[in-house]
Amino acid sequence: FVSILHILFASSISRNHHHGFLFFFPSSSSLLSTVTTLSYLLLLFYLMVASAWMDGWMDGSPPKGRPFNLAASRSRVPCPTAKMEALASPILMIVSDLDHTMVDHHDPQNTSLLRFNALWAADYSYNSLLVFSTGRSPTLYKELRNQKPILTPDIVIMSVGTEIMYGDSMTPDEGWEQQLNNGWDRSLVVEEAANLVELRIQAETEQRPHKVSFHIDKIQAPKTINFLSERLRDRGLRFKIIYSGGADLDILPEGAGKGKALEYLMHRLKSEGRYPINTLVCGDSGNDADLFSVSGIYGVMVGNAQEELLHWYDQNAKENPHILHASQRCAAGIIEALQHFNFQPNVSPRDIHTSLVGQKKDDFSMVGHEVVEYHLLWERWEKAEVEETDSNFHQLKEALAPDSTLVLPWGVEVNPYHAIEALRSQYGSCKGMQYHIWIDRVRMMHIANGKWVVKFNKWKSTVKELSCRMTTAVLQLKPDAPNGVYWTHIHETWLEGYSGSKNL
Repeated sequence: FVSILHILFASSISRNHHHGFLFFFPSSSSLLSTVTTLSYLLLLFYLMVASAWMDGWMDGSPPKGRPFNLAASRSRVPCPTAKMEALASPILMIVSDLDHTMVDHHDPQNTSLLRFNALWAADYSYNSLLVFSTGRSPTLYKELRNQKPILTPDIVIMSVGTEIMYGDSMTPDEGWEQQLNNGWDRSLVVEEAANLVELRIQAETEQRPHKVSFHIDKIQAPKTINFLSERLRDRGLRFKIIYSGGADLDILPEGAGKGKALEYLMHRLKSEGRYPINTLVCGDSGNDADLFSVSGIYGVMVGNAQEELLHWYDQNAKENPHILHASQRCAAGIIEALQHFNFQPNVSPRDIHTSLVGQKKDDFSMVGHEVVEYHLLWERWEKAEVEETDSNFHQLKEALAPDSTLVLPWGVEVNPYHAIEALRSQYGSCKGMQYHIWIDRVRMMHIANGKWVVKFNKWKSTVKELSCRMTTAVLQLKPDAPNGVYWTHIHETWLEGYSGSKNL
């Protein structure tokens, strides 16, 4: 069975675009004669199931073929993603705010964010969970993802902890929503707030079922909050008011907030046997304070943390060795925290110019680093950030098997080992430009004898365009390859809405 699988993987790759499954077809009639129809159909079915499972790795739909979870059913919580199902205990769960924490809006090159992306994609994407906890509504969250090179999280907590969603499909957690209904009457909140001229209603997209949001001048905030709190208590409401950023005021159910949402999520993971070994929370503003109050976590307040969070830190956590006030801004501060708490690995591939692939002790890490480092070297070649030497170009070319195949997004099949020669003349073509390549949604599966199927999204951004190639590759671990890994087959398809120029 395994031998036949090897033969099929050595053959050319085709993709059924309608169903999204990978099919491996023999390349000659003589090969077909050696494989019985039954064996071929069994193999084909196996690969279809494997690819379908990988496609669902980050999908929020209920995974098929899993034991029925009575506790989850009773609480009406949707099944987690296939990735969450596969992780017995995540090595690390990072729970990070977005604006001015993971994302630095004062860094047009997105330097620290891209450093974090490379580290996560190479070392953590297969054994850890990435959670974004943001004050943004789903609408503004999607806008930010179109503006900045943000990774696809496994879970996103939105609207200041009033919504929890899973996977690419952003499947809502209905159990959390029902829990927030206790003692909450949104219409009464709106009615009382309308009597205060100091409160200026935020955009309609920011008004959510369990969140009413306003702008307020900093000097008016303390008095207004006290008066509004009295009025809402008089109406018998169970609520909380969160003031952050010196300008934003959110009214939520009493049991809501980023911290409460995280506690709910961690309790759920624990009840299902998937409690993270370590959890690191990251924030910069007042609405992140709740995160640092959750028990059993590590925390980092990034170097650019705002006044209200620093005040909370001085009053509540200055002597807590598990909470760090970083010296560096935003995502750089998150990497600083990984190093401070000695979470390993903690060095981004973007911070070094030598390969880490061969230094990795397990195959998952080798494959993850190869995918990230190969495309990073490609970017550096075009930006002239490495020397124009045969040795550097050799690393790009010799990682490709001589008989490898590449199906480009526009339907043309080439031999990349030969086609990549065109890249030699492109050295420095993007020097000094806003040009980046980053890898997202890495999913990998070991097949047999050092052969791996890897799926990932390859993003390219320039001043003129943002494109994304959904990529499926077959990689072979071999000691004589430059980094111990050969690329044997690559198939690319444009992500809908993000097609780009016709080049390698």
